[in-house]
Amino acid sequence: MSNKVAQLGAQPIFILSESAMRSRGRDAQGNNIAAAKAVADAVRTTLGPKGMDKMLIDSIGDIVITNDGATILDQMQIEHPAAKMMVEVAKTQDEEVGDGTTTAVVIAGELLKNAGELIAQNIHPTVITKGYRAAKEKSIQILQEMGIDVSVDDDEKLEQIAGTAMTGKSAEKASKELAAVAVKAVKMVAEAKDGKVSVDALDIRIKKKQGGSISDTELVEGVVIDKEVVHSAMPKRVENARIALVNSEFEIKKTEIDSKIDIDTPEKLQSFLDAEERSLKDMAQKVIDSGANVLFCQKGIDDLPQHYLAKAGILAIRRASESDMKALSKSTGAKIVSNIKELSKEDLGYAGLVYEKKIAGDEMVFVEKCKKPKAVTILVRGGTEHVVDEVERALQDAIKDVSATLELGKFVPGGGAPEIEVSKNVRKFAETFSGKEQLAINAFADAIESIPRSLAENAGLDPIDKLTALISEHEKGGKSFGLDVVSGDTKDMLKSGVIEPLKIKLQAIKSAEEAAEMILRIDDVISAGKAEESGPTPPPGGGMNDY
Repeated sequence: MSNKVAQLGAQPIFILSESAMRSRGRDAQGNNIAAAKAVADAVRTTLGPKGMDKMLIDSIGDIVITNDGATILDQMQIEHPAAKMMVEVAKTQDEEVGDGTTTAVVIAGELLKNAGELIAQNIHPTVITKGYRAAKEKSIQILQEMGIDVSVDDDEKLEQIAGTAMTGKSAEKASKELAAVAVKAVKMVAEAKDGKVSVDALDIRIKKKQGGSISDTELVEGVVIDKEVVHSAMPKRVENARIALVNSEFEIKKTEIDSKIDIDTPEKLQSFLDAEERSLKDMAQKVIDSGANVLFCQKGIDDLPQHYLAKAGILAIRRASESDMKALSKSTGAKIVSNIKELSKEDLGYAGLVYEKKIAGDEMVFVEKCKKPKAVTILVRGGTEHVVDEVERALQDAIKDVSATLELGKFVPGGGAPEIEVSKNVRKFAETFSGKEQLAINAFADAIESIPRSLAENAGLDPIDKLTALISEHEKGGKSFGLDVVSGDTKDMLKSGVIEPLKIKLQAIKSAEEAAEMILRIDDVISAGKAEESGPTPPPGGGMNDY
């Protein structure tokens, strides 16, 4: 498209370089909608328990096999700016809730597709976005009314939520055991503040080791560190461990500035070596004097301190990561000490058992039986690397779903039930409007219905038949009726144990509507050329007119 915007007599006036690309009005909106819809279509087939997997191959040939929407969109190298906004929807959903990314992206894609059809009927995008906003507020209200209370002690419901999060993934065959592990882990790190439960998902660490089977996955009530004991003479198992966490090296520090020492006699050399040895021995002695029998050091431990620590029967680990140290502090109650000279008995933490164990050919150190661990570890096992990776993703979803449920204290039935209920009530809400806004609100209801429709399609069922049956049940007052994709029937999802966090549904609708609104409000896309590619020089006397 030319960037010529006005003519003064016969003289063209340029405001952009010749290398710049520009599309306006319907062209810009059509391109953006098509790009966003393409992203939604890429993940639509992964939705639900019968969703298909995607194989993603990167530039160096590494393969990821998953049906996790966030992972798929993160791995795809998307260039189109509107399509990138759809990836942002998935990222927001993943960061805020941790699950429901595919749902959010599919709804956003349908909202834009339906908006494109309304634009073709000469309905202005501003009218559409106004209708969408009103429908979003109504949807949130309907979902909140549907929410059912759940407490932190209701293990059965929480395990059903974790199990629902894992359906359709490779880990599904062991979902009962994994769901119990996820719920137990979340309950251990959950904290009650001002009457609300808060969970920091980072306090649940996941360590992967291929080998064994998925059912060998276990919860360690403490921390697992992928390191080995530094010295062969050190004990490999310590009960009633008194744990020191030190963030300074057990080595001779190099000076900050260039320095020179003149040694001209053997006595001076020996004296210098003795001073070094004393300094290293003092470091080890500080740990011994504190009463610690286990040491985790974030930096290096020299051979000599290793010897003295081993002689004192202390189990030591060196070069533990910062995240390991923080997790150990939360689990054992130990304080991280930055200066070895400051270490005292009061800084030590406690664990009932610390031991080294070989798993899949690698030595790992387990810190278990902590009094009140506020950081725990799930050790994931599986037959192959791809299986272990997919189990990790399934567990992440389960952990985040249970956390999201406890944070709001509410859940809703799954299987497309909330979407059908929202769609039904939004259509009734549309009747209170007149004119073009009513069309936009009905278009919003259609977009929400795309979730149960996709669930049916992905299970190889007839979407029209199943949607009709679901709508019929909801008209009769069956709010919790959804689609059982295994049997192909409409069932009460609460009785079937298919339930999801309310927070997922709320966030998915909010993110999808806001992204669709942002894309619809764009009517001019200007892609600037490279800086060195300057366009033709405007003729003298030319100005930039309004257009």
